[in-house]
Amino acid sequence: TVQQPTVLIVDDSLTVRKITGRLLEREGYRVMTAKDGADALEKLLETVPDVILSDIEMPRMDGFDLVRNIRADDRLKNVPVVMITSRLADKHRQYAEKIGANHYLGKPYEEDELLALLRGYTGHGT
Repeated sequence: TVQQPTVLIVDDSLTVRKITGRLLEREGYRVMTAKDGADALEKLLETVPDVILSDIEMPRMDGFDLVRNIRADDRLKNVPVVMITSRLADKHRQYAEKIGANHYLGKPYEEDELLALLRGYTGHGT
């Protein structure tokens, strides 16, 4: 059996979680969602996903704090993290890379670009 890769979508926007979740489910991914970084860390206690997609600006814990927590955790430190954000300034991109984000996409993202990235990280659908 081919294992379904799991993707955790972390975004405070319900719409973004739903739209991205539907796209990934159609492509054969198992989708988990979290409404902010704190919620994501709770979910990550139970499941280590294949890839994490995270917004930056969220209540309680933002995407930068989430990435720092993930990179500090031995169980999670090798999970690829893709930041998806409307913050397109170079300083945000550079900071995300410095703390360990693997990729940085602007909102709205190109579906094909996101799916190609996920295929690269998971080998799914190649």
